[in-house]
Order: sequence, then C-alpha cells, then structure tokens
Amino acid sequence: MKDLVANQLVKYLERRGVKHIFGLCGHTNIAVLAALSKSDKIRFINVRHEQIAAHAADGYARVTKKASVVLSHLGPGLTNAATGVANAALDSIPMVVIAGDVPSHYYGKHPHQEVNLHADASQWEIYRPFVKRAWRVERAELFPEILEKAFALAEAGRPGPVLVDVPMDIFSKEVDVALFERLDHNAKTIHKPSLDEELAVKIVKTLAAAKNPVIYAGGGVLLADAATELREFVDHMGIPVAHSLMGKGALPDDHPLTLGMTGFWGTKFINDKCRQADYVLGLGTSFKEADCSSWYPEYTFSFPPSKLIHIDIDPSEIGRNFPVEIGAVADLKQALTVLTRVAKKLYPEARQNEALKQAIAEYRKEFKASNQALEESDDFPMTPQRILADVRDVLPRNAIITTDVGWNKNGVGQQFPIYEPGSILTPGGYATMGFGAAAALGAKIAAPDRVVVSLIGDGGFGQNPAVLATAACENIPIVIVIMNNRAFGTIAGLEKAHYDTTFGTLFEKDGQPYSPDYAAIAKAYGVEGIKIQAAAEFKPALKRAIEANQPVVIDVTMLNNPVPTAGHWNIMDIYSPGKKVHHVSTN
Repeated sequence: MKDLVANQLVKYLERRGVKHIFGLCGHTNIAVLAALSKSDKIRFINVRHEQIAAHAADGYARVTKKASVVLSHLGPGLTNAATGVANAALDSIPMVVIAGDVPSHYYGKHPHQEVNLHADASQWEIYRPFVKRAWRVERAELFPEILEKAFALAEAGRPGPVLVDVPMDIFSKEVDVALFERLDHNAKTIHKPSLDEELAVKIVKTLAAAKNPVIYAGGGVLLADAATELREFVDHMGIPVAHSLMGKGALPDDHPLTLGMTGFWGTKFINDKCRQADYVLGLGTSFKEADCSSWYPEYTFSFPPSKLIHIDIDPSEIGRNFPVEIGAVADLKQALTVLTRVAKKLYPEARQNEALKQAIAEYRKEFKASNQALEESDDFPMTPQRILADVRDVLPRNAIITTDVGWNKNGVGQQFPIYEPGSILTPGGYATMGFGAAAALGAKIAAPDRVVVSLIGDGGFGQNPAVLATAACENIPIVIVIMNNRAFGTIAGLEKAHYDTTFGTLFEKDGQPYSPDYAAIAKAYGVEGIKIQAAAEFKPALKRAIEANQPVVIDVTMLNNPVPTAGHWNIMDIYSPGKKVHHVSTN
C-alpha cells in the first residue's frame, strides 16, 4: 500500500509518542500541515517567528527530556530558527528540525527563496556548524530511515539538535507505507555506557582519601536525569557540591552541602572552596569560561595543584579545559548509581561533614544579610534583589523559572534559590536574548500542572514580543516578568565602567529613559498586562497573575545595578588591562 510521505511522517511521529510540534507555515511545508490537521494525537503550536518555535521546543525538551520537533520553512524560515536551534545545540538539548526545501527538480535554477549563492540547494549546510548532523533527503524512499536516525542521534550520547531538510516535492510523493511501518520494530531508546566496578572503586577511594574534595555539577547531571542519584551519593559521601550556571538545581540550594554557582558571578566563598580543593569530581560539565573565571588559576579552579576526576557522556569534553587524572565516558545516571553502590559497600556508614555544613550555613546567613536591605528596599524603580526575593517568596517550590540574559540570568544563578532539579531553564552556552519567554511556552505545554514564570529583561522581551500571540491563541498560561531597566543593562554597565560611556546601550528618547508600555502591548495581543508603579504592588500582582491561570505580562521598572562579581572574566583584561575593573551601575 502507498501513501503520501507527509501523511506517513505524521503517523510515524504519532507512533513515536510525539504530542506537540512547534513551527510556522511556508509553501514548502503545507503538505505536512495538511496531514497534521487530521491528527488527533499531535498538537501544532503555531508561532509568529521561527526563533520562538525553536526556543519553545527547547524549553519543552528540557522538561520532557525527549527530543522536541520543529517544523520550518526554507530560507528565511530556517535562518530565523537558526539562533534558537544553535542555543539548543550549545546547551545539549535534543531536537529534530524538519525543514521544507525547494523542489528537487529545481536545484540550482534559483527557485523562490533558494539558498544557493555558493552551492546549489545548500540551505541544509547553514546548520552544519552547530547541529549533530544535517541530512538532505534525496529520495522519498530514504526519508523513513533518515527520520529514525535523526531521533536516535538527537537523543543518543550527548544530546543535541539535528536537521532533516526535505525538498517540498518529496512531502507530496507516494511511498510504500511498509518502509515506515518496519521502523516500529526498531528500539527507540539506545542505552548509554556506565562505569565499571573497578574504576568506581578507584574513584570512591580517591575521594574518600582526599582532604578537601568538591563535586562540580554541570548541566549534564540534569540532562541525564541524575539529580536523585547525585543527592544519594552526596549524602553518603559528605562531599560539598558547587555547580556551573547550567548545573544549578542539580542539588537543591537549601541542601546543607550545596555551595552554589562558581565563576565570574560566583561568590568568593564558593570560588575559594573550589580553588582550594585537592580533588574535584567534575560531573557533566564543560568547565566553560564564565563558570571558571576564564580559567585563571587564582580565582576559581587551579589544576594543578588540584586534581580532576571528570565523568561526561562526551569524550571531547574530558581534558578540554583542564588536565584530568581520571577521565571516564559514561551516562551520569548510571555512573552515579554505581558510585553510590560502591561507596556504600566500602563505607557502610554515611560520612559526615558537620564542620563544612556549619561553614556553608554561616556563609549563607552572611550572604543573605548582605543582601537584606536590597531585598526589602521600597525604592522605585525596584532593586533587582527585591524583585527576585518577591518572586521566590510567591512561587511554589516546584515552579519552573525560565530566564533570559542579564540580571535575570546571572543574578538568578547567584541569588535565587532553586529547590527542584530541572526547574530553572536558562540559555547557557549561547546566552541568547529572547529565549526566556518562548522557552516558558514550551515548558508550560510540557508541564501544564506547574507554575511557569519567565524572568526577562526589556531588551530580551523586545526581541520577540510576538510570543504573546502564541500564548493568547494557544491559551498557554505563563507569567512573564519584564525586569525593565530601559537598557541592555549588563552591556551598559560594562561600557560605562571601562569606557565611561553608555553609547548604544541605553534606550532613550530626547535624552530621557524610554520604554514601550509593555502592559499595553500585552493587552493589544489579548493578554493581561500589568504595569507596576511602586515596589509594594509587585508581589500582590504576581500572586494574582499566577492565580489567574492565563497568560500575564508584568512590566516592572528596575534599577540598572550590576550583579556582584567576585570571580573574573578575561574580557575585563581586554577592556582595561591590569585595572581589575568589572561593571558599574548606570543609575
């Protein structure tokens, strides 16, 4: 029996358990949309810009821990989505992008929107630098097998996006349905490697003999769904845990052995504990620049004299930025299970570290006290610390927070407690403005019973306000808090500190601070909009927004004061060599 490729694509996705597809129409993919219109198992999430689709699919995949699906048009559709797909790639988020392309019989003739200035029909190559693999489907009969490989690769090993580029005529060709149905016999989950017992014994004994061991948790712990296993290992071995930005939440921030985030936005206490460690167990981390104070040994990590044990699913990350004494390629969920089993066998009684727990508790108390005045300030524009404190006070423990870039990312990493693993979604490696609100859409669709709040700057929200159209039309009840400092605030603070100007970074009209009325814009989209006029109004407004169970935008004017920085970043040396200058306030 034969059927259209587009119809069989939808049926294949249904059988894989795909429930949502994020995308935007174009003349190259409407055959797929027509097939989707007949599906009662897959919901198409319609957006107004492909970057929104990619970020929403990113947020969705972070919550479901399965590959999300993006449907894109060719040319500008594919390039619009590229930023969101690259963001997912650098944060190792599984995603399958299915893109229409020009008809195969018109390659090289410059049909409408073909990308071919260097090679005919080469649009798929645009994604090659950041996807795990890009396929161009040359024949309809190859499409089923390519699809199967695409999902397997997206989720296998170190997860990430893949691209399946499909000439539009292939969507409308007939194909033998047996080519799709035979794939049902193929395993849909590929098992990942674990640690062998001998190596686990060596690692556990090494850590047990260490004087000041530290576990360094990266985003790979969360990608592997290994937070429970990490906590069990930590509780038994009594080893403190520091984390990267992407590793935040791997261990709850109120766990007695959680140190906190390291690097440029880490505090001196946390950075010193890492720098003074004799052994560091790195788990699912790339030891990225901002997390490691540009790898300067005097700030965060110092290898040597510290020694590194590094476990990661990606062998290319082991030894990339620091020398390793023990390196292992393994799935962290399995690896931590083995390490805990070995630890309990070697040391039946849980190892206690009360002195360190007390030191961490004292540090937290001192840090909280140092921020108390700012967290309780009635100043308006509001202090960012007051905004974060009020948000944390209102939200349930398991609420999902999405951030963007600036105070809402760096300040949240440093100061905002996260209590459940996977409840903070942030753009790490690519640090993309515009991620937060769109990712919140995907997160809420994936977890409809949880509160989802996006913390986003006015610069970031201004990237793609059309996210509100999707929230309204699809009835996705997210709350977007715009921390509005009327600037690209972080960059403004950098430029002011190093060059004594804020040129090109502040939003002004006739020399005065300027901001659109985002509450009014929200209302124009059919979304509830609230403009905060005093600090005391913010917390009650947020409570009402959550209780309303509908999309809401809260626009709150904020002081542009920098996030405190105790670590280092090499860009400071480029701007102002030898001067130890960081950010300054532009208020």
